[in-house]
Amino acid sequence: MTSVPRWVEVHRLAVAGREARIARDVGSAVARVWLARSRFADVAGLAQLTLTLGEDADALYDLGWAKRATGFPADSLAAYGRALSLFQDDQDRGNEAATLNNIGNVYDGLGDRQQALDHYERALPITREVGNRTGEATTLNNIGMVHNGLGDRQRALAYYEQALPILREVGDRAGEATTLNNIGSVHNGLGDRQRALAYYEQALPILREVGDRAGEATTLNNIGMVHNGLGDRQRALAYYEQALPIRREVGNRAGEATTLNNIGMVHNRLGDQQQAREYYERALAITREVGNRPGEATTLNNIGGVHHDLGDGQRALHYYEQALRIMREVGNRAGEATTLNNIGSVHNDLGDRQQALHFYRQALSTLRQVGDRAREAVTRYNIAMVHRHQGELDRAVAELEQVVELDRQVGHPDLESHAAMLKRVRDELSGR
Repeated sequence: MTSVPRWVEVHRLAVAGREARIARDVGSAVARVWLARSRFADVAGLAQLTLTLGEDADALYDLGWAKRATGFPADSLAAYGRALSLFQDDQDRGNEAATLNNIGNVYDGLGDRQQALDHYERALPITREVGNRTGEATTLNNIGMVHNGLGDRQRALAYYEQALPILREVGDRAGEATTLNNIGSVHNGLGDRQRALAYYEQALPILREVGDRAGEATTLNNIGMVHNGLGDRQRALAYYEQALPIRREVGNRAGEATTLNNIGMVHNRLGDQQQAREYYERALAITREVGNRPGEATTLNNIGGVHHDLGDGQRALHYYEQALRIMREVGNRAGEATTLNNIGSVHNDLGDRQQALHFYRQALSTLRQVGDRAREAVTRYNIAMVHRHQGELDRAVAELEQVVELDRQVGHPDLESHAAMLKRVRDELSGR
């Protein structure tokens, strides 16, 4: 079997000799291998070389994927957009749907959930038209993920439950496991962790049965997150430490960084900030190595959180401000809002309530623009607590009333505690 380095050399020679068909076929095959190993920058370079021989839909598609993964969403959308036009010109309906799905993924990553939905909903009838049942289920899963991200978990479940029987019907065991994972994530978000575990534990043996090592690692991570949420830190670590070598084995560098971040978060919760920092630094190096700018920003946020927990607000701000700059550069609106909330929390802890409100309100504006009601509720709660500390109880009550209503709309697990806080502040306002 010809090795990947040999194929890369064949590609180089084909480009040099202006053999477009060979370059395109070989480049596409190599890209499939490298994408699975998080070699996104290499895929971008390969596709750009292929494109020196003229436009090619497959190379543009690969370039779009690589640019998205390395934090260049505008470049990704441009490449996917051109690929989409070429697939449409060729009446290649299957690849048209796949490209629409990927464009939706870019918008979803940017926090522009409405644009994501628009593209997924364009892809869905095409997958049905061409009889691509697996593609139909993938698109239903994508639509479900958008609704889950928007906090509309019941609607997300409805889409996942449409996808699941299709995947069972076509015998796509790996896809079935992915959907079980998605359903588990909804229940985890609803605070029903035992139900989440039940779904993850259905997914895990399926992935082992079909030899999907990457999916197995994802599921082990998910199980670890549930145990972390349940407060069983040692059990969470055990699952993360099973996932880590698998991600290294399959060459998933981005996934490896995610797991290192997860392990770091457990150590931070255990109060071992030095260990947490070490894991975050290892994750940071990987995200920078593979050019994963959104992942880099997430890790900078985590390092900032360590310093925040240690009471070093100024150092925390240093990391949060680096993260914010990257989130804005890559257009990640959801990540930007998270970081703005973090910066607001530091200013709140430093006693600068007005600055805290300034950043919370920026976060709130962003979350309302992208329609993320679950995190809007959290941000409004933060704002309410600042007003309460300042003695502005009427303003705190007004915010908390909106928090409770948003919690009800999205089935937020903190509804009960937020409602209790609303009652307490109302009592304080009435002088009881």
